[in-house]
Amino acid sequence: MVWIPGQARDDYYYMSNILQLPGLIDIHVHLRDPGQTHKEDFYTGTAAALAGGVTTVFDMPNNARPIFSKYALFEKEKIAREKAVCDWGLYFGTDGKNVDEFAKVKDRVVGLKIYLSLSTGNYLVGDDELLDKIFIRWPKSNVIMAHAQGAKIAQVIELCKKHGSALHVTHVSTKEDLQKVIQAKKDRLKVTCDVSPHHLFLTVEDVETLKGFAHVKPSLATFDDQQFLWEHIKDIDCIASDHAPHTKEEKESNNPPFGIPGLETMLPLLITAMNEKRLTKEDIIRMTNTNPQKIFGLKQSVESYVEVNIDQQYEIENEKLKTKCGWSPFAERKVYGRVKRVFVRGTKVFEEGQVLVSPGFGHPVN
Repeated sequence: MVWIPGQARDDYYYMSNILQLPGLIDIHVHLRDPGQTHKEDFYTGTAAALAGGVTTVFDMPNNARPIFSKYALFEKEKIAREKAVCDWGLYFGTDGKNVDEFAKVKDRVVGLKIYLSLSTGNYLVGDDELLDKIFIRWPKSNVIMAHAQGAKIAQVIELCKKHGSALHVTHVSTKEDLQKVIQAKKDRLKVTCDVSPHHLFLTVEDVETLKGFAHVKPSLATFDDQQFLWEHIKDIDCIASDHAPHTKEEKESNNPPFGIPGLETMLPLLITAMNEKRLTKEDIIRMTNTNPQKIFGLKQSVESYVEVNIDQQYEIENEKLKTKCGWSPFAERKVYGRVKRVFVRGTKVFEEGQVLVSPGFGHPVN
């Protein structure tokens, strides 16, 4: 039996299957607002976050008009303040030609995002001199998050070593790439990483069935790669959804865009893995709460938490998702971990499938 101090001892709380976890911090989402709100916006995206037990999201800068200037950042901040129902932070983006903007925005963002491998928007930094200048000019106390694979990971790790920067490698998907991060940690560099749920729970074998709905960057990897990720889960700092919604029509087209939604399915997948003894509760807290706070210098309220029924099995249904795109690659999969209630800063914001607060409730973390 579990009783939560400070709460009435009614039947709901006095149940062994309700697990309370610190509110999840998802450090990698694409809410498509502004510019592509037919896919998602700050209200629907943060509502999806609450439905998945996520109380804070960090949104990426590769919008239709990229967040490369303070004016674009301020516009996005205004939208988030008006729409978000969970707490939020924003990344600044760079093509290497906007380094003069860094000082104007560094205190308003959670970090800088650089793209060194192909992704949505094609905002690649391909010039070595520009890349070096980015590492020189971005404050050493603020994180640089890199979208990089293969040799590009080795390149940014070398720049991290050269400049003493704090580097976070996002959505690591292969044995080779994780090995590079592990070695950087052994070399005592300020390097951390995350893995996305779709790389832990799907492989290249799923592409035949899912087709365009599995079209993602980095691509789904092999079973051997996936097994290496699981075997080295202790070396993975964070789990991040890389929530990247597109419409069903776009994904069914002959040229589907990259991206998979994941805010609502991340926690149930992790709870299912916990029930299967592949993860511990402490692993989940470490990768979704403790490490995100540590890496990004965030202090989340202890009154932001989620209550999840870890014994309730259910089937993921597209029709019940809050995300505007209305689909998941995990649809029809049976999982454990039904989110029952979510609290943000002490306020009950979600209960039994319903968002209970108005747009604008969410606070910026900066």
